[in-house]
Amino acid sequence: MATTVLRVRLVGGDSMDITYDEPGISDQHQLLENAITILAQDSGALRTRHGDRLVVLYGRGVAAIEVGPRGAVV
Repeated sequence: MATTVLRVRLVGGDSMDITYDEPGISDQHQLLENAITILAQDSGALRTRHGDRLVVLYGRGVAAIEVGPRGAVV
């Protein structure tokens, strides 16, 4: 299972660091492509984590996604 940390900039200007994983995907590049594909859909919703909390990220609220070589700091 691949896991990545994304820094998401929201439409309102705020940003947050979230952890995204998908049990059926083992490659980190494929995981990122999956997240982008989901968020690009009109009704796209991505289940992520922010610390201990489950966060559902809706694509219509995302302005940008940043992925660093080591990931963002959670």
